[in-house]
Amino acid sequence: MVLAQPQNKHVLKAFDLTGKVAVVTGGARGIGLEVSKGLAEAGADVAIIYNTSATASSTASEIASANKITCRAYKANVSDKAEISSTLAQIRSDFGGKLDIVVVNSGIASAVPAEEYTPEQWRQIMDVNLDGAFYTAQAAGKIFKKQGYGNVIFTASVSAQLVNVPQKQAAYNASKAGVVQLAKCLSVEWVDFCRVNCISPGFIATEILDHHPTDWRNKWYDMIPAKRMAQTYELKGAYVFAASDASSYMTGADIVIDGGYTLP
Repeated sequence: MVLAQPQNKHVLKAFDLTGKVAVVTGGARGIGLEVSKGLAEAGADVAIIYNTSATASSTASEIASANKITCRAYKANVSDKAEISSTLAQIRSDFGGKLDIVVVNSGIASAVPAEEYTPEQWRQIMDVNLDGAFYTAQAAGKIFKKQGYGNVIFTASVSAQLVNVPQKQAAYNASKAGVVQLAKCLSVEWVDFCRVNCISPGFIATEILDHHPTDWRNKWYDMIPAKRMAQTYELKGAYVFAASDASSYMTGADIVIDGGYTLP
């Protein structure tokens, strides 16, 4: 059973991912890149899945060299069920016939007034953030069920819990709320062979926020008790924790990392 007690009781050794094979979707930039680095730093071999990054292969080579592990990049569209499924199967084959950890991280955002969303704009968000998340987890779950073990970690968002202002992003918020509930459902359905958890970041200094107006960013700073955004590397520890034996009895959890943003 996947929630069986691990034999290792030493706390630092429990975080060690040596010998594990990890996949990170959207792993070539932003949060996903730091997650890829963090898992590699903990000893895991890492497969980065990307869709548009022109530097994914060189990024994978740099991670491999820096950490003395295997890291490779694979191009795939997570919203294409057949494509992401075949990509995970290929990764499993390339990395010695197993997968241990799949981080479902790919995501996109938009700011559109709810009354103005076109079907195409709505569908684009859901295709990647919710449908793509499910297709990736589903493909991983099938592999994990055959293996008898595995670990899925979703990147959700504090937007699953509150309504962000001043930006108007009903589609994004709804998609991330769906991800959190999806993770909870899968954690129960798959409890015999797979742990499933979420990480929900608050405002993180990534390129996804760069296009927003300065006055929006100033308002966010005022609303965050920590009075700053997090750097992407500040999330690495949470993902390693969720991926490792240090969280061996945790499934269905949603870890919020937001500088206190959701609390007032």
